[in-house]
Amino acid sequence: MAFTKSDVTHKQVDGELVELSDAEKQAIVDQWNTPEVDNRPYDEKRREAYGSWESQLDMQYHDSVTGSRTWLDHIEAVKEAYPK
Repeated sequence: MAFTKSDVTHKQVDGELVELSDAEKQAIVDQWNTPEVDNRPYDEKRREAYGSWESQLDMQYHDSVTGSRTWLDHIEAVKEAYPK
């Protein structure tokens, strides 16, 4: 969902609602529509994406019982999403 100037109306100054100029509205819209950049190092991103070790052990257990690759696919996807 992208924000537009119609999503921005007023600001409060000294308890009074004040109409924003088009430039002020556009600046707010631009800020709202700018995605946040995750500047953490790859290893922190991976650590979060891997999930808990309990969850990983559960995936490995079910993989060994069913012969699936859930855990390996998960690990490969994380490594691909957050390369060194």
